[in-house]
Amino acid sequence: MEAAMAAKRIAMVCMAAAALLVSFGVGADEAAPTAAASSKELQRGFSVAHDTSYSQFQPVLSDPTGVFALGFLRINSTMLDLAVLHLPSAFPLWRAIPDRPAQWSAAASLSFNGSLVLTDRATNQVLWSTGAAAGDSAVLLNTSNLQIRSDGSPGVVWQSFDYPSDTIVQHQNLTSSAALRTTDRRFAMRLESNYFGLYIEPPPSSSGGVAAAMYLKHTALEAKAQIVTGGGPIYARVEPDGYLAMYQKEGDPADVMSFDTFNHAIRAFRRMTLEPDANLRAYYWDGSRWVLDYTAITDSCELPTTCGAYSVCVPPSGRCACLANATDGSGCAAAPVGNGLCGTTGREVGGLYWELRKQGVEPANKEQLGFEHALSAEDCEARCARNCNCWGAVYSNSTGYCYLMDYPAQLMVAADERKVGYFKVRSMEEAVERGGRATGVTVALLTVGVAVLVAAAAFGAYRVWDRRRRTEAEMRRQLGADGDGLSPGPYKNLGSFSSVELSSSFNSFRR
Repeated sequence: MEAAMAAKRIAMVCMAAAALLVSFGVGADEAAPTAAASSKELQRGFSVAHDTSYSQFQPVLSDPTGVFALGFLRINSTMLDLAVLHLPSAFPLWRAIPDRPAQWSAAASLSFNGSLVLTDRATNQVLWSTGAAAGDSAVLLNTSNLQIRSDGSPGVVWQSFDYPSDTIVQHQNLTSSAALRTTDRRFAMRLESNYFGLYIEPPPSSSGGVAAAMYLKHTALEAKAQIVTGGGPIYARVEPDGYLAMYQKEGDPADVMSFDTFNHAIRAFRRMTLEPDANLRAYYWDGSRWVLDYTAITDSCELPTTCGAYSVCVPPSGRCACLANATDGSGCAAAPVGNGLCGTTGREVGGLYWELRKQGVEPANKEQLGFEHALSAEDCEARCARNCNCWGAVYSNSTGYCYLMDYPAQLMVAADERKVGYFKVRSMEEAVERGGRATGVTVALLTVGVAVLVAAAAFGAYRVWDRRRRTEAEMRRQLGADGDGLSPGPYKNLGSFSSVELSSSFNSFRR
């Protein structure tokens, strides 16, 4: 009887353990990971294959506390990445983010022979690697820092803390040689000489034709320590007491950006993340959830994701309206695409674009924009129109300031009627074929228009001969309507570029 009761108790314990594993998202096949999956250190010659039977995360390397793990992470249901996870929350604190990610079903493997290499074994293609790091072992610290170490000098030859993705954690230095970027690479946080900024990144296809647009700037106050020119770059760090500090050297910080729990004696694991909506937020882990502790931007109209390109945000509601009535089906006007507006032989304006003019708008990030003094709205517009690097200009009739934008219209907010905007929008035809398609459309429309006009005239002559005067008059009226409907297309030939003024819901101004 006692043996039977003991067996029953053992069975109950096993069932409870299985239930606990399932609660953490681990299937029956994952209950007994391989020795490699539970490694505390990777040595040269290590290799592990990606196992698709894992539903979300396949651990490969863990830290001494068991709070963090490096492994294969499932992204957006179908894609594969290499990540360091905070296991209690399943939040990725660091991701490799390969340029050409593989499917979750891919025959991928992770190997270590001095450097970490993620490979698609089916195509023998390297998806991601740490580069030529001559290390002897790889370890994951209890800070979530993944390190490759050498037995000799300098000791640490590579570490994930130097290559953050969208997050930094406490005690991790964010240097001017690195940046935080959203996982879609649309937004970035970078350190400059004495400040950090949040930026809208240029599209990969811009080839220098579109500049990054800063939408937040935080300058060091330098109250406790001065930033010395030539004294080295600055760096930022999340501190356990609840603030982001900027330093030029260790000691007193040059700036303290406090969180809600600043000096509240809350000792918890902290992180700061540049999130997909382009906002910068800080959190701490209270043992069961991430608690929001800081939000950089509280006005939704100051976020580039609220309304998008070529749109106007109306504060305080955050309601969005298009700069122009025309849309491409996915947003206002056209998305910023192509290689800019400059021609191939110099700084002349090249290609096709539309011109938008709008009263009652201004940039939400005007404090981050440079400005010039202009005599009038027309003068401000002309300065942008003749500059192929300029995508838009906003003139203030009250101050005479002319704000010039070297990126497609973003972060526009409703303002009083004294603010006047002028914007360039790349044509979709130009983005596809550098003007060839637009020119072909124009020629085709003209050819068809002439043919229709000739045919209509011949048919009208026949009807004049065959019918009475009343029918003849009606025929001439219809013929006139057909002729008025002909158009050579939406672009006017202006030499090196073409333009059209689009209708808008606001009052427009003329040159």
